[in-house]
Amino acid sequence: MDDRLRELGITLPTPSIPAANYVPCVIVGDMAYVAGQVPFWDGALTHTGIVGRDLDLDAARAAARVCGLNVLAHLFRALDNDLGRVVRVVRLGGFVACTPEFTDHPKVVNGASDLMVDVFGDAGRHARAAVGCASLPLGAAVEVEALFQIRPAGR
Repeated sequence: MDDRLRELGITLPTPSIPAANYVPCVIVGDMAYVAGQVPFWDGALTHTGIVGRDLDLDAARAAARVCGLNVLAHLFRALDNDLGRVVRVVRLGGFVACTPEFTDHPKVVNGASDLMVDVFGDAGRHARAAVGCASLPLGAAVEVEALFQIRPAGR
């Protein structure tokens, strides 16, 4: 999987430290649940504000991609640096801080969805929710959570 990331020119960010009382990834059986990730890079938010007012669709889609990279960074750490254990991306949940009249939530969350398909191929195709909301933690424009089916270590 490292080869695939290199081939795509992807460098994963350093995983952020939780801002509240939760853990970034929980593994139960063959499922890994990654908590909602905002667009952090090098310790700073890359995209803040309200989509449709402060950010356009392209910037919001880029924010969702950064969120997806953070999801992968936390998963990578939880899987002992082995994304090859991912069997399938099961579901993404995307939240978009936006104006009431903004309705392109699915196009925004495609920034994360397209990343998963690029990295995992057909196993990256997933169920999804794309939801608009008034605000997100720390003023982030987008937040993405994920659920993955995984193989046990050593298999």
